[in-house]
Amino acid sequence: MTENKRPKAFFLNGGMGRIISAIPALEKYHEANTDPDFIIVIEGICDILNGHPTLDGKTYDMYHKNLFHTKLINMDIVSPEPYRVNEYFNQKCSIAQAFDILINKQGIRELPRPTLVLSKEELLTARKAIDEIKEKTKKEKVVIVQPFGRAIKQIDNSFVDASNRSIEFFNLKNIIRKLMEKDFAVVLMSEFGIDFKDAGFPDEVALPEKVQLRQWAGIIKYADVFLGCDSVGQHLAYAVGTPANVVLGATYPQNTSYPDVENFNIIDLGQMTREYDPIRISFDERISRKNETIMNMTPEIEDYVVSAVNGDPIEE
Repeated sequence: MTENKRPKAFFLNGGMGRIISAIPALEKYHEANTDPDFIIVIEGICDILNGHPTLDGKTYDMYHKNLFHTKLINMDIVSPEPYRVNEYFNQKCSIAQAFDILINKQGIRELPRPTLVLSKEELLTARKAIDEIKEKTKKEKVVIVQPFGRAIKQIDNSFVDASNRSIEFFNLKNIIRKLMEKDFAVVLMSEFGIDFKDAGFPDEVALPEKVQLRQWAGIIKYADVFLGCDSVGQHLAYAVGTPANVVLGATYPQNTSYPDVENFNIIDLGQMTREYDPIRISFDERISRKNETIMNMTPEIEDYVVSAVNGDPIEE
């Protein structure tokens, strides 16, 4: 076999949002059928492609026994990095399109939603969870709130996100209170066990523990609406078709979210002041410092977010 005919092994790393965003490009690569023996290697442990009709059997994690000697030794290893695509860092394409540019070499094109296949058990369990929340809270509407991105750090009772993507904690508490006043049951999607005892909420916040991402996908699917930041939750909401409201700060809607998708509302806090932060290309502390307060919301912006989640008419 000549060198340029070796099958490819696509290595994917980073947060789960990146993995989900790569799915459409990998589906297109499979459809082209020019490399039937290609595989996908997740740099970690990942089950998000379980059940996928074409990619499941091609997906491995790095801990798969004898992966190198049975597969990789005879393959070309490709590590697509969407943040290093010119069209991406110039806001001409999304992260999914950047993956497609790198994997399929077709330029910028429209892509389908990523395919997530949940099992019958996962779907039934998720629906039951939403039904139980509604029964317990006596609310008819459930909103899933993911306030924090992957870079969040908890210091005592405060939260810091050096990437400036997460909703500020003081804004989060106000928004939750206002959502409860709009008769929402609030479910928090977070890796942290947050203490809201002194927040003075009229109702209890649901704080599920040890919930895996596939379970969250099902829960988001059966929720009425999703509210989040630039993190994996919005990608799950997009994949399962749940209406979403996404608060963005240091990152651009064109790159990281779905500004042209129906039922996807972008609240862009950084549109007038942000500077592109070239993460995974270079480190510039000046930019991070400049964007540091970009996610701060006034009471009026909080009200706008709550109205958007509630589906109220928004005045331009």
